[in-house]
Amino acid sequence: MLLTSFVWCTIIHSTVKLKAGDTMFNIELRSDIPIYEQICNSIKEGILKGYLKKGDALPSVRKLASMLDINPNTAAKSYAELEKQGVIVTEKGKGTFISDCRDIDADFAKAMESIRPILTQLMLSGSPKEDIIKGICKILEEQEG
Repeated sequence: MLLTSFVWCTIIHSTVKLKAGDTMFNIELRSDIPIYEQICNSIKEGILKGYLKKGDALPSVRKLASMLDINPNTAAKSYAELEKQGVIVTEKGKGTFISDCRDIDADFAKAMESIRPILTQLMLSGSPKEDIIKGICKILEEQEG
């Protein structure tokens, strides 16, 4: 029975520790969040926490797919999304690297707009404003490490 539980956990969760700044990718295969988004979020979180800095190399698409035991197309999709957002840059023949600063103001405005429906939902469900603020502060503290 114990072996079955262990195998089940291995199948639904994949964690990889990389040498590039000791960044850890935590992928929940049963999450509602698509795997490519989880990879994007992990890389962004690594940047926010200071694990990844400008110029740090990321694994190749094939290497990342192998490390996380996912389809290479999924890894490629995450890198394409991050490149579109200006978070990473791919240099042909050299690799994929954390890019220079992004347009922080545009990213911030877009992020604030994306959380508006969530905040509205919380307020409509009767959550007190103070509890919502405490929850957001707790998440921010966790992000800072």
